[in-house]
Amino acid sequence: MFVSNNVLLATLTIVTIVTAQQPIDKIFFPENDTILNFANRVGEGEGTQAGSQDPLDSLLPTVRPQTLLTANGERCTCVPYFTCQPEPEFAEQNKFNEINVNYNPDSCQDVLDVCCRDADSLVVPMNNTPGELPVGRPRGCGLRNIGGIDFTLTGNFNNEAGFGEFPWTVAIVKTADGSSSCGGSLIHPNLVLTGAHCVQGFRKGQLKIRAGEWDTQTTKERLPYQERAVTRVNSHPDFNPRSLANDIAVLELDQPIQLADHINVVCLPPVNFDTRRTDCFASGWGKSQFGKAGKYSVIMKKVPLGLVASSTCERQLQATRLSSRFRLHQTFLCAGGERGVDTCEGDGGAPLVCPIGATSDNRYAQVGSVAWGIGCHDAIPGVYTNVILFRSWIDNVVRTLGFDTTVYDATQSAFSSLFA
Repeated sequence: MFVSNNVLLATLTIVTIVTAQQPIDKIFFPENDTILNFANRVGEGEGTQAGSQDPLDSLLPTVRPQTLLTANGERCTCVPYFTCQPEPEFAEQNKFNEINVNYNPDSCQDVLDVCCRDADSLVVPMNNTPGELPVGRPRGCGLRNIGGIDFTLTGNFNNEAGFGEFPWTVAIVKTADGSSSCGGSLIHPNLVLTGAHCVQGFRKGQLKIRAGEWDTQTTKERLPYQERAVTRVNSHPDFNPRSLANDIAVLELDQPIQLADHINVVCLPPVNFDTRRTDCFASGWGKSQFGKAGKYSVIMKKVPLGLVASSTCERQLQATRLSSRFRLHQTFLCAGGERGVDTCEGDGGAPLVCPIGATSDNRYAQVGSVAWGIGCHDAIPGVYTNVILFRSWIDNVVRTLGFDTTVYDATQSAFSSLFA
């Protein structure tokens, strides 16, 4: 494992914590098991492999142009949306077009293609969105692009996020096979925040991150994703791989990510952030349902979630196979609990964000990262690492690595040279 500089100290600390916590863990689940494996078996046969992964690019996008007919019987060719003259109604909204994310065998087979008449085809693709750019847009971290940029979505009945709507969300990818089973968030152009369980045991050169991704099955977004190699993993020294207590890590990248309309850093909350919120979101590419039957999301999903008081969450988890002896560790917080609305396997480490500051800013701070849950989409809250508790630890890691902490501070980031 490639961890922070204090390798020996961190190792000794982890050994001490695990030893001290073993009796508590045995109450939660059998010896030599982990909370993640224990929770993942709910609703599955004992022989099912949890955590199976799908390659991020398992399908190739349509390459050969399709020729179709418009509703008026005119010939049109399927082309990427930004290579076709936008309709005036969309240009007025600073959009190119309308994209239907539902599969239709009679339409263009790549979700980001539109059927364009020859007269509307652009010889030189548009580099910027049409129409007038918003005046006086806020600057800094955590700015959500409500509904996404570039195009309006239709048919998004499964909580699909718009392109660039949550511009801090990244996928953590194995370099060996291109698979991804965890997410994270960009907190600085050089740094990603994720769960320690997502990166445990990985060595230098085995992981990379992908920022600016939306639909994993096509490369026809106007603004491309960016990938960077992970050069260092800074896991919390008290991370317990059995109970997932202190499940947090900061990843350092080999080169900075270039911020753009679809890529930005998230804000981190102050230690006194009010957690009585019902208007939060998790985002990522987790499975649509639990276990082998589930398929990883092709398009980034946004899951609306309310935060749940720890005492309430603990009682609900005690009503599951965890039993009444279960105690929720103080480094967790909970969210959700509405049937059918939940994060799932493959979302580990992905950000949970809540609004911060003026409502008109559409600014968000990350209060949690996906840790574990009992099944998926049931009426049981999901469990998240409480990022609020770790703000000081994150600040110390960032400063030790020589980076600026103001870029993710909601009150200071607008004045950072990064956004000048």
